[in-house]
Amino acid sequence: MLKGILGITGTPGSGKKSVAPLAAELLGVGSFSINELSLALGSAKADGDGYEVDTAMLRREIRSIVPRPSVLYGHLLPSVLDPSLAERVVVLRCEPRVLGGRLRARGYRGEKVRANLEAELIGLIASEAYRAFGARTRELDTTSTTPAEAAAAVVTPSRGRAGGSRIDWTRSYDSAPKLRSLLPTE
Repeated sequence: MLKGILGITGTPGSGKKSVAPLAAELLGVGSFSINELSLALGSAKADGDGYEVDTAMLRREIRSIVPRPSVLYGHLLPSVLDPSLAERVVVLRCEPRVLGGRLRARGYRGEKVRANLEAELIGLIASEAYRAFGARTRELDTTSTTPAEAAAAVVTPSRGRAGGSRIDWTRSYDSAPKLRSLLPTE
């Protein structure tokens, strides 16, 4: 039974928004979007085509307003969730070519697609999660799973990849032509 916060993080397009509410439902707890919280609490300010978030402010607020147990999700999780509140953290990962399609379907273009593909390829958010939460972190490949399948894996502590077992997409993109194939053409 969950007692603390189950954190779900990953690059945009990896499935957080679809999986987290389903996982919370399976656990019988509430789910909270970091993006929605940052807007509601005024810690996010519009900045071009995105938002600049005051992560220190958001971290303080999350500590006091997010109930335990619950599911908290968003790509900023490693920066805003106090490690002492995290029971476990799951990093959703998606094969970069599939992720690129998901991002383009959302209307992401050019540099925004490139930055997110690079982050996924090198495991940026996974590295941040391991650094913040250590062995309570695991990775889950959502490339070919449904949100319901991924949610079931998220709530089952023994499924998925355990802390220390990392997904490495770079083995599939081990040459310049393969890496260039990921780059946006627009």
